[in-house]
Amino acid sequence: MFRRKYFWLEYVIIFAFCTIGSIVRYYIWDFLELKGGLTYEAVLISFVSIIIAWEVFRGVNSYLNKVMPFEQGIVKRIGVQLTVGVLFMSVFSYFILSYASQFFDGPMSRMFNITAYATYIILSFLTNSIFFAKFFFDQWKKGVLNAERLEREKTQVQFDNLKNQLNPHFLFNSMSSLNGLIYDNQELASEFLQNLSKVYRYVLQNEERTLVPLSGELVFIRHFIFLLETRFQNTIHINVEAQPQLIDMGIVPVTLQVLLENAVKHNRMDEDHPLQIRIYTEMDKLLVVNSLLPKKSVESSNKKGLNNLKSLYTFLTDIPVEIRSTSDYFIVEIPLLKMENSFLYDYKTVS
Repeated sequence: MFRRKYFWLEYVIIFAFCTIGSIVRYYIWDFLELKGGLTYEAVLISFVSIIIAWEVFRGVNSYLNKVMPFEQGIVKRIGVQLTVGVLFMSVFSYFILSYASQFFDGPMSRMFNITAYATYIILSFLTNSIFFAKFFFDQWKKGVLNAERLEREKTQVQFDNLKNQLNPHFLFNSMSSLNGLIYDNQELASEFLQNLSKVYRYVLQNEERTLVPLSGELVFIRHFIFLLETRFQNTIHINVEAQPQLIDMGIVPVTLQVLLENAVKHNRMDEDHPLQIRIYTEMDKLLVVNSLLPKKSVESSNKKGLNNLKSLYTFLTDIPVEIRSTSDYFIVEIPLLKMENSFLYDYKTVS
């Protein structure tokens, strides 16, 4: 259906071009005190001949795309196509002008032949230039899409590497905490181990997903928070609030883990000055706000975690991840995204 509309649009443009050309020729001939510049016959002849030429050029372009694609030599291809165009228009214009000359006499016939022949030759260059321009535009567009795809894949790999780096480090610390709990509080140790298994089950279940519902991410992060609060006890306080109407919005999996790990890694914590973290929704955003007590030095920090997270979101939405800080707080705003139903599943299995 689209092809049919485009087909007729081409002919409408050609007809408009012929009409305008005839009007221009009329005024030129009027200035030269000649007659016959604008006639129905002239418009009709121009229209039919240009349609024939257009279809021939399009057929030649399609044929050369198969037997002599641009990729095999752009200069050679352009030279061959322009040469074929000029030769065709030279022969074609001879027959057209032989027929059209009967409508004109004397000086008008010579003027018509000169202007028409020049027009046809120029037309062959212009028509082929359209096909050349389309090829270069398609190549440019393909290059842009490939560059975007590669950048997205690079960012995804960087984010995956970040998660893989955090998980062994987090697992080591969790195992150390669990080892101490086994002797001091076996019941708490059992609960700690259950939450730890649910955290890793969530990571494994969603490692191939681009988005998950906010509801699932919040279930996951509550298990993760239990591990942090058990490990750091009274030196960390985390509060989670979410508006019910936003829990089906989408978020990149383990976003909250990355942000909480970032807050823990870069801030001092003690009972007199516990790390305060608040996770809450506002409008169509998820905010993570933590009190700011920066460490003087941070081990194993490559300072790329938040940048990779920001880059990943740029491929999913036009709304940026906003990161800002005040004298007392560090704030990250994550856009919540609409997602297809195919991404949704029952999180009761991991709760």
